[in-house]
Amino acid sequence: MNRLTGSELKKFLDDKAAKFNKVSFIKDDPISIPHQFKEKADIEISALFAAVLAWGQRKTIIAKSNELLERMDGKPYKFIMDYTDEGLKKLEGFKHRTFNDTDLLYFVDFLHRHYSKHDSLESAFIPEAGFESIENSLIHFQKYFFDSENAPKRTRKHVASPAKKSACKRLNMFLRWMVREDKNGVDFGIWKQIPINKLICPIDLHVERAARMLGLITRKPVDWDTAVELTESLKALDKNDPVKYDFALFGLSIGEDITSFSEKLESGY
Repeated sequence: MNRLTGSELKKFLDDKAAKFNKVSFIKDDPISIPHQFKEKADIEISALFAAVLAWGQRKTIIAKSNELLERMDGKPYKFIMDYTDEGLKKLEGFKHRTFNDTDLLYFVDFLHRHYSKHDSLESAFIPEAGFESIENSLIHFQKYFFDSENAPKRTRKHVASPAKKSACKRLNMFLRWMVREDKNGVDFGIWKQIPINKLICPIDLHVERAARMLGLITRKPVDWDTAVELTESLKALDKNDPVKYDFALFGLSIGEDITSFSEKLESGY
C-alpha cells in the first residue's frame, strides 16, 4: 500500500483535523454532554460519565448520558454533593452495556468524597509529587478512585489503567476534553496542570483503522504501548498538539468511506 509521507501526511491530517475540529462536530459526539453546562464541576462530572459510557454508537452513548443527567435532575454537581437516599433511588436500574447502578453508585460516592475536599477533578489525576506523565496520572487516578473499602470489584473494569496495559481510550478522551485548548470551541481546556503536548491520543476501532492505513502504528495489539506509538507518530507532525489529529483519524474513519480512502492510498492518492 502507498503511504503519504512527510509534508504530504502532515497536510492531509491537518486538513482533516480542521474539517472535524469545529463546533458542528459537537452535537453528534459525546462531548455534547458536558457542553450543556457552564460551571466547571458540572462540566467535569458530566464529561467523566459521558467518557465512561462511551461504548458503542455515539447516538446511544449520548442518549444514555442524557438519561443519567435527567436522573440527576440536570444538576450533576448539586446531585453529587447533596444527594439523599430518595435521590439515590432515581439511579436504580440505570444500565449501559456492562455499566450498571452498582457501578454508578460507587462513582457518585467517589465524586462526593473527592469534591468534599477539592474544587476540581483535575487534582485526582495529579500525583502528590506533581504531574510527570499521562501514564503516571492514569495509574494514580485508578488507585485513588478505588481507595475505599466500599469499592465494588466489578467496577474496576470501568476505570482503566496503563498498569494493566490498557489503551485507556475513554480516559484519554476525557483528558483530551479537559486539557486540550484551541480556538475552535470543541475541547474545553479548563485544566492547566497537564501540558497539552503530553496527552496520549485516544485509540479505538475507528482511530486504529485509519492509523494503520496511514502507517502511524505497527503494533498488532491495541494496548497502552500502541496508544503511545500512535502519539509519538503524531508528535512528528505536531509536537505541541499531537492529539488534535484524533479529530482527523476518527473523522476519517466515520465521516468518509474508509474503503474508498484505502483504495485512494493504493493508487497513490
